[in-house]
Formats: sequence, C-alpha cells, structure tokens
Amino acid sequence: MKTKAVFYHAGCPVCVAAEQNVAAALDPARFDVEIVHLGRDKSRLAEAEKAGVKSVPALVLDGAPYHINFGAGIEALR
Repeated sequence: MKTKAVFYHAGCPVCVAAEQNVAAALDPARFDVEIVHLGRDKSRLAEAEKAGVKSVPALVLDGAPYHINFGAGIEALR
C-alpha cells in the first residue's frame, strides 16, 4: 500500500526548488504524491491548515506535516 504524500507550495522560487528536490525524490512505488499549488488553488488552504501546514513549501506524509524551508507563511496566501 502506498503512503499518501501531499506537497503544498505557492509557486515561489523556494517552493519550486523544493518540489524539484524533495517531492520528485519520493519513490513512486512507495508514495502517492499530489502537488498542490496554494497560490492557484486557494480552496485548499483550509485543508493545508487542518493538516498542520504553517508555511510553504511543506510536505504532508501520511498526515504528518514537514516544513521544508520558509518560503511564505500560510496566512500570506489568503
């Protein structure tokens, strides 16, 4: 069974670099990865906050948030 992984970002250079280096490095045989661009899809902000995302880029693995670098606080995306 694959582990659900959601990569939240806002499209900034820090986020794009993290997507290329972190999310892309996850083994597709082990992880079902979804990329969510919160700058374009603001309807997913509440979902990200509920998952514990405080800033982007962030990777949520199996329900646990991991903040990769500080690109923008989640409140700046509203």
